[in-house]
Amino acid sequence: MMVENLFYALSAVFQLQNLLLIFVGTAIGMLFGALPGLTVTLAVTLVLPFTFDLSPESGIILLTGVYCAGTYAGSISAILINTPGTPSSAATAWDGYPLTQKGRSFEALSIALHASVLGGLISAVALIFFAPMLAKTALAFGPSERFALTFFGLTIIARVSGNSMSKGFISALFGLLIASVGVDPIMGVPRFSFNTFYLYGGIGMIEVFIGIFAIAEIFNQIGKRAEAGGLTERGTQKKIMRWGDIVPYYWTVVKSSVIGIVIGVIPGTGGSIASFIAYDEAKRSSKEPEKFGKESLEGIAASESANNGVTAATLIPTLTLGIPGNTVAAIFLGALLIHGLTPGPQLFVNQGGLMYTIMVSFILANIVMYVQGRFALKWFDKIIDIPAGVLLPVILIMCLIGAYTISNSMNSIIVALIFGVIGYAMIKFEYPTAPLVIAIILGSMVEESMRQSLILSDGSGMIFLTQPISLLFLVLTAFVTLSPVVMRLWRK
Repeated sequence: MMVENLFYALSAVFQLQNLLLIFVGTAIGMLFGALPGLTVTLAVTLVLPFTFDLSPESGIILLTGVYCAGTYAGSISAILINTPGTPSSAATAWDGYPLTQKGRSFEALSIALHASVLGGLISAVALIFFAPMLAKTALAFGPSERFALTFFGLTIIARVSGNSMSKGFISALFGLLIASVGVDPIMGVPRFSFNTFYLYGGIGMIEVFIGIFAIAEIFNQIGKRAEAGGLTERGTQKKIMRWGDIVPYYWTVVKSSVIGIVIGVIPGTGGSIASFIAYDEAKRSSKEPEKFGKESLEGIAASESANNGVTAATLIPTLTLGIPGNTVAAIFLGALLIHGLTPGPQLFVNQGGLMYTIMVSFILANIVMYVQGRFALKWFDKIIDIPAGVLLPVILIMCLIGAYTISNSMNSIIVALIFGVIGYAMIKFEYPTAPLVIAIILGSMVEESMRQSLILSDGSGMIFLTQPISLLFLVLTAFVTLSPVVMRLWRK
């Protein structure tokens, strides 16, 4: 049966119409992912209506191309202009933009592309061979397990706080404060909204990123009175990285992809926490941890392979259990329902050919993404050759337009500008932005899962210690947090 379904999938995917759709889908995803404010979720949502008149196979193939390329393309703006195109590319900016400033943007873009493709392919293989088994693993994650996992992710803050731990924790606490703005997820009561309807939905993550990363850097460059081409050092290196050049990072890519797959199958998590955890693990095991946050190609490889490892993995609980792993998976779920298909175990029995078509399309989407990415790489890299006097205003306008399109409201532009000023102040006073970003992304997840757990246990904190998975992650948290202190004391 598996062989028959696989042949059906190959015949469907390699139809001329579907090949064209996957090329169009990856191009759209790459465009949306690379532009600040235009997220992959927005891209998939806008493309969804065009799938209504297509067959289920063709519609899913188009969406797959958009999803895979959009997830990768977030690294392009993260590397070139210090603005993550997607939240999961935030960790990529930590090393990508410093490399751009040192004239090594082409190298950074190249490693991001290769790592993204490998992560996506490994994720697609996991979808084909391990979907039912990994779906059962996802069922074991309740609120207490999700809390322990996300709390474990917060421990990364200690290692990305730079030279001053106190400044790192102040930055993280500010991020947690931002994450708490909006309607209380359990009680439904507004918090820190100041009777402003816009803040009821919380402060938008993308607007904050545009301000903290891009607009703050623009202000910083203006403050330095950047000369033409001042965004990078002169003599930009145009090193073309090939598959053989990333052999030293293969183990990091494989390890990070597996982290992405495991986290991707857990509903309600996503690429952001996967990229942070993979980045932290890569730094912990690296032979050159001092380069992380400055110019580490290994850090980019870890971040990008992890967030692309999530892509196919998020569809595992969606297809097998009908539980979407993230917002994009929810759109895929909607596409299946529109075409009269009900996700669940019976879908593999009744529509096995379609299921394998989805799986094979993920493999082909990553291959097409690599081809298009290699072709577009040199054009993306030329962005930084534009004189700063021209480029800075253009980037600022793009950022403000991107912020506006998120909610079609001037409030989003105001938020982006406010956080641009905050980010500029953080640069000047040497407060790290990485803890702030981690706290904003993971803060709401930690709070919601913790409070759900306490409701289930009637307020008893023992629920976190009596569940094996949550206990395991809490032990890991304690180990990761305390081990550097213990090692320093042991050396003394």
